[in-house]
Amino acid sequence: MILNKFATAILTFASITSAYAAEASLKSFLGVASLEKQRLFSDQRYPNVVVTTKGTILTAWGNNGVVIRRSSDGGKTWGSAITVAKAGYLGGGTTVDDQSGDILIFVEDRQPPAPLTVYRSRDDGKTWQAQKTVIEVDELGNTPSMHMNDHGITLTRGKHRGRLLRPTRFYGRGGEAEWSKQYTNAIYSDDGGKNWNTSKPFPENGTGEAALVELSNGQIYYNSRMHWAKRPHNKRRREAWSDDGGVTWKDWRVIDVLPDGDQGRTYGCMGGVTRLPLKDRDILIFSNLDTDASHRERVSVWASFDGGKTWPIKRLVDPGRSGYSSLAVGRPQSPSEGWIYLFYEHDPFKGAHIARFNLAWILGGETTGNGVIPKLKLD
Repeated sequence: MILNKFATAILTFASITSAYAAEASLKSFLGVASLEKQRLFSDQRYPNVVVTTKGTILTAWGNNGVVIRRSSDGGKTWGSAITVAKAGYLGGGTTVDDQSGDILIFVEDRQPPAPLTVYRSRDDGKTWQAQKTVIEVDELGNTPSMHMNDHGITLTRGKHRGRLLRPTRFYGRGGEAEWSKQYTNAIYSDDGGKNWNTSKPFPENGTGEAALVELSNGQIYYNSRMHWAKRPHNKRRREAWSDDGGVTWKDWRVIDVLPDGDQGRTYGCMGGVTRLPLKDRDILIFSNLDTDASHRERVSVWASFDGGKTWPIKRLVDPGRSGYSSLAVGRPQSPSEGWIYLFYEHDPFKGAHIARFNLAWILGGETTGNGVIPKLKLD
């Protein structure tokens, strides 16, 4: 009996370690170009998409109670909605702990600033329980708001391996009068998501609603929305990097090639960023709106082949009305392998669509003039 329990523990550890460290082949993202779309929700707002350690696609959604839907076949079919919280706003930053397989969802009581409840699933998203969570204030004494960011990540490299990291923001009292005081940041946990510290502020005020990825060298790449119209190039995205696991941010700049929402208005839109799980390659995908209109439409994706330094190609996903978006990538050795998932508001305030596509499909898009598309050598 003792030996059987020991063997089971070894097998469980091995499966978690495999999911935690697995890298895909570039070939799995190429092949025949493919794009598929389907509707998942018909009301509410606020998307997040993650892929669990078992390869399950999990979409979190809602600003009047929070629900999820799951797909265990790579996104072909979807289960019914599962309630996480009967009331409240999805705060973004849905996070898969690659070490334990647990999933965390952050729910704020109302439009922020608002009290927060963190829900945990230990069974791949089938059931959810509220947990006690401690989040420390930042160096300025400000409590971070969760609203409304792309998903979190588990760091896989360097001395901070295993750290959970998710984008957050300082919201102030809310409203346009506070935009000049707001700034984006992140929270990080080294105990599986029970206790969190808050990073230094992003080095530009007026930012908020961000996305982040870990690069192959262990750096964190951070990409943020801009809210404050008086900042230079206020309709373009912001970026910065971290060398210390998401504690501090450096070398921030405006990303002139990446639009921040519909360009006919003075402030941006939540977008997503993900990195393909390839060894020693930093192919990133970014999502946002690509339109000069004064309303939200034309959700699109951009690809970078050098870790966010340049973005040489883009492709339109949906020409219709669209809004906030979140990105995730499939897990190696699962039905999700080779797919990129875009979960986005479709006709905002009236529901959401999920799109899945591969890198081959993006490569059929439009060049931007920002950088060069490399000749991709297969692994």
